[in-house]
Amino acid sequence: AALNPWDVMLCVSGTAIACENALVVAIICYSPALRTPMFVLVGSLATADLLAGLGLILNFVFQYVIRSETVSLLTVGFLVASFAASVSSLLAITVDRYLSLYNALTYYSERTVLCIHTMLAGAWGVSLCLGLLPVLGWNCLHDRAACSVVRPLTKSNVTLLSASFFLIFLIMLHLYIEICKIVCRHAHQIALQQHFLSASHYVATKKGVSTLAIILGTFGASWLPFAIYCVVGDPDYPSVYTYATLLPATYNSMINPIIYAYRNQEIQRSMWVLFCGCFQAKVSFRSRSPSDV
Repeated sequence: AALNPWDVMLCVSGTAIACENALVVAIICYSPALRTPMFVLVGSLATADLLAGLGLILNFVFQYVIRSETVSLLTVGFLVASFAASVSSLLAITVDRYLSLYNALTYYSERTVLCIHTMLAGAWGVSLCLGLLPVLGWNCLHDRAACSVVRPLTKSNVTLLSASFFLIFLIMLHLYIEICKIVCRHAHQIALQQHFLSASHYVATKKGVSTLAIILGTFGASWLPFAIYCVVGDPDYPSVYTYATLLPATYNSMINPIIYAYRNQEIQRSMWVLFCGCFQAKVSFRSRSPSDV
């Protein structure tokens, strides 16, 4: 088959995603200090995005090297499970950040660790089930009329995936609004105690709210176009529309390591230690909680 430039761009995107997130996974596995619940969640997100990047690469290879219906179903199911795990991990991180502020006194307890592990087990379990659906028969290989804009997924399948995304997006939006309220309330309490709101507190509050807006805005801008098109699109539409909305969705997995990992000072230090074993930090690094955004 002729080489499709869109497939090439997806493959390049998958390669970048895999490289970025493989480094994050290596850093977290290499550093014993990064075993806190927050980094477990970041590791889950990086693992999901790493698998998604590998899935994009495998999809390209099998599409042009090994053309098989079975392989096509396996790669599509693998991609669905990986991206679903990525979105679910983002939701788990949002819940963790909310809990770290709402229950600050009891956050560092065994109950929190159990809650996070339960969330991750549920997220990966649901993602795996979603990925198995097309493999187990929920596909349109033998009924082209049931196909969606993403072959070989059926219309009902992509509708379920889109509805799940919209639900997750709304939950994240609600939680981030609550986080902003808590941050502003803390700033107001500090202002009452000190009889004024200092410039540093104002800047920190503004920065925190802006960062939350960037996180949610990046997530929505990446996935919303594709999720909406999956619902309103028709399989008879030109495939360029599917590619044009799917490609930005993959960029979210490329941006996630920058937002959730590389900005963290402890991961930065571990990265230096990983590449330069004799490095001795001259700047003290404090332990950051999930609420430090």
